[in-house]
Amino acid sequence: MNSMIPLNMLSFIGGGNMAEALIKGILRGMATLKPEDIIVAEPREERRRYLSENYHVQTTPFNREAAGSSKIIFLSVKPQNMEEVLEEIKDLIDQEKVIVSIAAGITISYIRSKLKTDRIIRVMPNTPALVGEGMSVMSLCECFGGPEVNIVREILMSAGKVTTLPEHYMDAVTALSGSGPGFIAFFVECLIEAGIKAGLSEEISKELCLETFKGTARLLETGIPPDRLREMVTSPGGTTQAGLKILGERDFKGIVIEAILSAKKRAEELKKV
Repeated sequence: MNSMIPLNMLSFIGGGNMAEALIKGILRGMATLKPEDIIVAEPREERRRYLSENYHVQTTPFNREAAGSSKIIFLSVKPQNMEEVLEEIKDLIDQEKVIVSIAAGITISYIRSKLKTDRIIRVMPNTPALVGEGMSVMSLCECFGGPEVNIVREILMSAGKVTTLPEHYMDAVTALSGSGPGFIAFFVECLIEAGIKAGLSEEISKELCLETFKGTARLLETGIPPDRLREMVTSPGGTTQAGLKILGERDFKGIVIEAILSAKKRAEELKKV
């Protein structure tokens, strides 16, 4: 292990999109952390080079080097790789270190059983964190408090908004905000294709769709209830009503609810407790 790496560093085990989003947010919004304070363990050489060249963080192919170098360790690996990673680093973890897992379905109790520590925070972030518009939900043991929790919250806030919920909500959170960007992106795909079928170019259809989504989100953020906004747009006998009639006949609401509940069920099936 590189003995020159200070023990107050922040580490990421796994250098994928979510790790990159958080690194980007940290370097943009946290004056207390510099690139040299961050180390990323990532097996792919190409990805290590990318992170090093673009963010000037330290990288290593060795998970143990990252875990041993830091007091706050983000586990940003795929859920199916978590058991192997925990087994690899378990002898390096003590009550001085804080473990932050952003892997879907991996419970606090599961990590505790492998690492023998209560200083664990489970987080479900989402991909809009890549542009600083993420929504992260934190869960942690009531026995764990202190300044480290605030540091983790600040890290997450650098990439968007953060809220804290009891862990039993995490499967629903995973389905709604974790998977939600994928569902919304699919709806956008459909709208763009519909615009093209209606006679617009792909470029114009995409621009109209994206700006409409952004503007509608801004309106809803003002506090207008979604059903009220829908009523504001819908004139009797008008174009919106004609489209909503089709959505109602095809049970669009039921389909969306079923999709979310299916995603929640899958999160429950993937759970490691």
